[in-house]
Amino acid sequence: MFTIGDFARYGRVSPRMLRHYDAIGLLHPDRTDPATGYRRYGAAQLARLNRIIALKDLGFTLQQVGAVLDEQVGPEELRGMLRLRRAELAEAVAAASTRLARVEARLRSIESEGRMPADDVVIKTVPAVRVAELTGTAASYQPEDIGPVIGPLYERLFPLLEGAGLRPTGPGIARYEDAPGGGGAITVHAGVTVSTPAGAVGETGVRVVELPPFEAATIVHRGTMDDVLPTAHTLARWLDANGYRSTGYTREVNLECPADRSAWVTELQEPVAKA
Repeated sequence: MFTIGDFARYGRVSPRMLRHYDAIGLLHPDRTDPATGYRRYGAAQLARLNRIIALKDLGFTLQQVGAVLDEQVGPEELRGMLRLRRAELAEAVAAASTRLARVEARLRSIESEGRMPADDVVIKTVPAVRVAELTGTAASYQPEDIGPVIGPLYERLFPLLEGAGLRPTGPGIARYEDAPGGGGAITVHAGVTVSTPAGAVGETGVRVVELPPFEAATIVHRGTMDDVLPTAHTLARWLDANGYRSTGYTREVNLECPADRSAWVTELQEPVAKA
């Protein structure tokens, strides 16, 4: 038998917590000395304590924990619940990291206000190009809506092209336009340069399209596209300061796309006209 202090150390909890569990009927000591009130716990009670802590970490209230334990949840079922919670927490951490990256991008954009690099933006005529692309729809032009659409499109595109015997001849090109239904939705085109004639690529859903030439203000962005905001704002400030107006959504040309997304190099091509 263990004293409450020893049992707390083995269970990695505090004696105060054990007293609380005793008071609410969640984990009574194996024995309580009637004269001194000292609590004594058995080693077998560590199993119940482990379940209490695990279920708490799953987000259950102590009242719910008691109800679950009273239903005699088995080890395999409990492991399944813990695996599910682990996946949920990992997803929440990833989502929080993405939000943090967007906040940091906003902060960098704010910090760069007032600075106008003169040699970052180049006006040029972008030549016609032929691309094989898949198309999807995003709820908005916000990064959190674009990312989950364009990523899977590219993941599908390259295996489909390989299966059809088509080889890219140049960089990936992502482009955007307002979706036909309106409401702020965006049609997302995930493409790659090819030399194949325009038209459908079998039954793959891939289409080869000819993109016409256009006048563009271009700027090179280095790093993940989750961090593109400061670069895009630099471009916008340059256009405003130099008498240009945008005539459409920015095209993204993937110049370098290594496995490390922070090492990506992307040219932003903004269609423009003189204001």
